[in-house]
Amino acid sequence: MSNRFRNLAGGGLALSFVVIHSTASPATSAPSYDGLWSVVIVTEKGSCDRAYRYPIRISNGAMAIEGSSPATITGKVASNGAVTVTVSAGNKSATGSGRLSGAIGTGSWKGGDCAGTWEAERRSS
Repeated sequence: MSNRFRNLAGGGLALSFVVIHSTASPATSAPSYDGLWSVVIVTEKGSCDRAYRYPIRISNGAMAIEGSSPATITGKVASNGAVTVTVSAGNKSATGSGRLSGAIGTGSWKGGDCAGTWEAERRSS
């Protein structure tokens, strides 16, 4: 695991987009949000690296990292676009929430001593 990711996981973030402890409604199926998304996670507070980008695949409202990564992302997108996500690596994790609308999305995250925002953009599958 790279120092950069260890810092992220140790500081907490990760989405992205990353277990799910939000007040948003659980997802049933959100086919309108299914597909590949690019998520940028920005640290605004704490000792985590400044920014990260993850490819995220949404399938039937469930989120997962697209490709290989030392991080695990679990999350849901409700039919109204509400997002809840947890990113974890080892014994560190961060949670995030927000909303997708059309082909974009925004939200916030926190974990450990770090916190910040995230933005998502739909990509072609």
